[in-house]
Amino acid sequence: MKLKHYCGYQDRCHQEVKEKLYSLKLGKASVEMLLSRLIEEDYLNEERYAKAFVGGHFRQKQWGKVKIAYALKQKRVSEYNIKKAMKEIPEEDYLAVAEKLITTKWNTLKNEQYINRTVKTTAFLQQRGFEPSLVQNILKKFRANK
Repeated sequence: MKLKHYCGYQDRCHQEVKEKLYSLKLGKASVEMLLSRLIEEDYLNEERYAKAFVGGHFRQKQWGKVKIAYALKQKRVSEYNIKKAMKEIPEEDYLAVAEKLITTKWNTLKNEQYINRTVKTTAFLQQRGFEPSLVQNILKKFRANK
């Protein structure tokens, strides 16, 4: 019941639940049995977790796909589930968020030299997890309009 509540309260990945079970001092056989039972009863669903993670981190934290994929890999989510979850991000929204972040960052660096502004804006977006080629393309369009 404790695990059902743990998984029902918030979507969890398999690794988080495994760590929780091992922290409760359970043996490997018990852990595997409980994990399979949680999966069967749909308390634990890695695909659902990946989709929720991607959606939340994109909408709330405005992370790019690179950073989101890296965070999911750290949680040992399968490559298949990562790719499937990434398809949940609409391309128009993704570009709009990147453009908004570039505009905001560019405007906060008004007193900087042009090259420093470009470098700092590029670095900022790459830290957020946006692809370098995407950032360069948007920056070119942005600078052409200015």
